[in-house]
Amino acid sequence: MKLLTDAHALFWWPGDYSKLNPVAREAIASPEALVYVSAVTVWEVAIKRQVGKIRIDRDLVAEIATNGFVELAISAKHADAQGAGYLPRHNDDPFGRMLTAEAQIQGLPLISRVGKFEAYGVPVLRA
Repeated sequence: MKLLTDAHALFWWPGDYSKLNPVAREAIASPEALVYVSAVTVWEVAIKRQVGKIRIDRDLVAEIATNGFVELAISAKHADAQGAGYLPRHNDDPFGRMLTAEAQIQGLPLISRVGKFEAYGVPVLRA
């Protein structure tokens, strides 16, 4: 199963499994899972870290590789008319909109605790 994680799932996976929904935890841990982490998630975390909105001392880029996850690059297709640039305004968070576009275009269910993704028809596993 292919999955796309948001920041919460990425934070909780290596250190605090108990915060993850058991269904999401099982999906990530499955030997058949191919777990993607978007560059937009890493970018969002870096910005929030810099302005003091979150405190996390781990190297997320290194954790992606350590956990056997796969980096998902932001493409022009993700940003253009077929992607985040023209999504209905159910979610005004630009990072969330890019994750939505990536999930839609790549056909990936999203692991998230944010409830706005369903409005776009993105399958969500609660984080």
